[in-house]
Amino acid sequence: MKRRDFLGKSGCGMAAFLAAQGLPNPLEGGQQQQQQTPPPAQKRRKYKLEIEIYEARPDTWCHKKGDKFAYPQDIGKICPWLLSSLHDFLRLLEQGVALPWKYEGTPYEKVIDPEGVTTEYVRCPDPTSNLVAKITRTAMP
Repeated sequence: MKRRDFLGKSGCGMAAFLAAQGLPNPLEGGQQQQQQTPPPAQKRRKYKLEIEIYEARPDTWCHKKGDKFAYPQDIGKICPWLLSSLHDFLRLLEQGVALPWKYEGTPYEKVIDPEGVTTEYVRCPDPTSNLVAKITRTAMP
């Protein structure tokens, strides 16, 4: 079977996927193209992110309890292992995402307020450090 036959005539493959999505089949020259209007532009909210070492063993080699870092300004001062763990949380928080779990009844109970302060706790993967970082996101006016 030729590729074009598989994609276009047999009802399988990409043509079926595109049809299910309401999109034009590129093998038909795009004659069924739908006019879509782009969504209205939304003003992106600005946030300040701070990282504080919430827990750490007293003899740990990299960070001490109470150390504070501004993100992204102090990114080079953060241990690469911890930074790797923080990365996805920082990216989500700076985009305005609030992760729903709260860790209620633990020392890591979170604050979730998309219009104000939101916190998140992240543990370093180094099994010897017992290090936990607290990210605080503050909505800027």
